[in-house]
Amino acid sequence: MPLPPRWVRRLLLAPGVVLLAVAVVTSLPVWAFAALALSPLVPGRLRPLRLLWIGCLYLVWDAAALLALFVLWVASGFGVWKRTPPFQRAHYVLAGHFLQVFFWQARWTLRLRIDVVGTDPDTALPGRPELVLCRHAGPGDSFILIHALVNWFHREPRIVLKESLQWDPAIDVLLNRLPNRFLAPASDRREPVTEQIGHLATGLDDDDAFVIFPEGGNFTPRRRLRAIARLRSRGLEQMALRAERMRHVLAPQPGGLLAALDAAPDAGVIFVAHTGLDRMLTVADVWRELPMDKRIIMRFWSVPPEEIPAGRQERVDWLFDWWSRIDEWIAAHHDGDVDDA
Repeated sequence: MPLPPRWVRRLLLAPGVVLLAVAVVTSLPVWAFAALALSPLVPGRLRPLRLLWIGCLYLVWDAAALLALFVLWVASGFGVWKRTPPFQRAHYVLAGHFLQVFFWQARWTLRLRIDVVGTDPDTALPGRPELVLCRHAGPGDSFILIHALVNWFHREPRIVLKESLQWDPAIDVLLNRLPNRFLAPASDRREPVTEQIGHLATGLDDDDAFVIFPEGGNFTPRRRLRAIARLRSRGLEQMALRAERMRHVLAPQPGGLLAALDAAPDAGVIFVAHTGLDRMLTVADVWRELPMDKRIIMRFWSVPPEEIPAGRQERVDWLFDWWSRIDEWIAAHHDGDVDDA
């Protein structure tokens, strides 16, 4: 479904979410009673009630964020100063607070535990910008990574996202006020992806973290096979063979990383792997796992700028080497074990 114009999203979708949140909250006892009555008929511990709670929480969270963003818009002279440093910082602080609330409730409702191991972005390259490359699998991994960067490591992320995420009004309003880039489908792009990424990665300062997901989408077995076939169709047989040996990740697409490295030559690189949610590939998987009772492990590896290869092909090979390492780490940690590999 094509994304509506911005004026439609601002005048219809955003107020609609606020009104829907009010309606749901005022009728919540009725919904809660129905979910509680249904719970004995469904396997799992209060699964419908938990799902209702997390859905209502997200809706209210979205509506509250929109109201707070409206206040910031008014305070910034009805948007005139919204891109000045003080108001940019205010938006990052607001995002941090809302992510803290969301994950506090997610840990309680879904019984999630998030652990970070390895060299984190707070200590790896102090005083330098960083390019953060993360594998993409499972529900909510983008939220978890941004939560970690903002609230634990005090970084200001610049994120490359899919255009469809703007269907969520709070994400739409907040991230369009900050230096991020929503990528349109290939058929609708007016500017090549690499140019968009290069523009976004230009001018990073010492507390910025440029976030990119080189796989281009969540891992599924079908997407993995399509990525391998795409490499073969382009005559990249050696890369296709390397991708076939990686069982838990998609073949990375190097164009975005190459553009970001060219635009930010002083930046270090942080590679991020995670496991814990990667076996939940569909809505049915998520429903079956509620409450999740999951330990999510995020593993960070830091590479300083002087260790990044200089040549284009060397950088492509280097990215595939790291993605193979991430694949091996995921294979070794499906059961939640942690080591320093």
